[in-house]
Amino acid sequence: MNVTHIQPDALNYKVTIEIAAADYSEPLRKRLNEYKRKADIKGFRKGMAPMQLIQRMYGDQALYESVNNLVGESLDKFIQDNKVRIVGEPMPAEDQPQLSWKAGEDFTFHFDIAQTPELSFEVNKEDKIPYYDINITAAEKKSQKDALLQQYGSLQEGKKAGEEDYIVADIENEGHKAEGVYVSISHVDEAARGAFIGKKAGDKFPVNVNEAFTNETDRAAMLKVQKEQLAGLDPMFNFTVVNVKTYVAAEENQETYDKIFGEGAVTTPEQFEEKVTERIKANHEQEANYRFGTDVRKYFVEKAALELPEAFLKRWLVYANDGKFTAEQVEKEFPAFLEDFKWQLVRGYIMQKFGLKVSQADIQAAAESFVAYQYAMYGMAGVPENIIKSSAENVLQDQNQYRRLEEQCEDNIVIAKVREEVTLQTKKISREKFRELK
Repeated sequence: MNVTHIQPDALNYKVTIEIAAADYSEPLRKRLNEYKRKADIKGFRKGMAPMQLIQRMYGDQALYESVNNLVGESLDKFIQDNKVRIVGEPMPAEDQPQLSWKAGEDFTFHFDIAQTPELSFEVNKEDKIPYYDINITAAEKKSQKDALLQQYGSLQEGKKAGEEDYIVADIENEGHKAEGVYVSISHVDEAARGAFIGKKAGDKFPVNVNEAFTNETDRAAMLKVQKEQLAGLDPMFNFTVVNVKTYVAAEENQETYDKIFGEGAVTTPEQFEEKVTERIKANHEQEANYRFGTDVRKYFVEKAALELPEAFLKRWLVYANDGKFTAEQVEKEFPAFLEDFKWQLVRGYIMQKFGLKVSQADIQAAAESFVAYQYAMYGMAGVPENIIKSSAENVLQDQNQYRRLEEQCEDNIVIAKVREEVTLQTKKISREKFRELK
């Protein structure tokens, strides 16, 4: 067995493995004997079939397995002996000749192997990374107050319907009638909306419901019929307004304070403003921290000055995904993949440099936080801890989710460590200017 290689550049290897018949004759004999021992063939006692029959039935498979085992062992030894920082996995070279797979012949295999560059850079106070301190303005505080009061408001009786109001109406034509129908004027098709604006209790007016309510699901719900029945209805209906509903923001008083913050937590307008300011500050810090993480990634990827075997990686992405992606699709998505892959290498280097590790407790906490966020998105706050933990365990059973959370934890601990080690260039900035940052 002979293994040779050439190295066209620092990141790529072209490896040739030559396997003579003598190299695999003994492994092949052992493998055929193993097939013979396990063979349960009609007409013969188990393990007693003649070798000639075993060779005819399993010879090609045994040859393939024997040779491939030798190839795999040779590749592993080459990678270890040459301390290759392997990326992806070895791939058959594009010039690999077609093999006949006949026992007694010699075999030659050509492989492409690539490695990542060796990283070496410092993380210290000489590294200067911006951190943005977003100003809180009076207008932002007022907007946040108004939003909270609006959130805790309620529908009340109105006089004339405006664009953001609702009307409650009885609607009918000769073939169908629906009473007490709620109509959100903002959801009426824009071309038909004018017929509803300004209406008050007692007003009557005709509406083509097909034109005013173009979404069939919404129209069926309004008319209280099945969607399949819509085609059989005359679309012209007479609307009679029962009353107008307008959404009114909550008043700023103790009852509202208690609803928003909990009983007795806020008792004065000054405390209300303090709480609002705290919320805004927390939101700003979250945005600033996210931006800092993005800037850390960009800064250290550039500092590492990584050169990667891009041509190999593109081929490998197509090869490893076994037909899921075409070369054209890989080419299109490659820039994003490359940036993410570079950060993975930099992140791994920083973790090794500072001895950082992600614990199982970190991943568990991340899973619970993810689950709690998902519940909150559906308006389910205050979910019991045992349900959160149980749902988190289910999430962690998914290997893709597990790895995503693990990477998230790695990001968090690396960025936190970088923040301790580098010089933060704190910059005051308006919210508008912050949003404009590239």
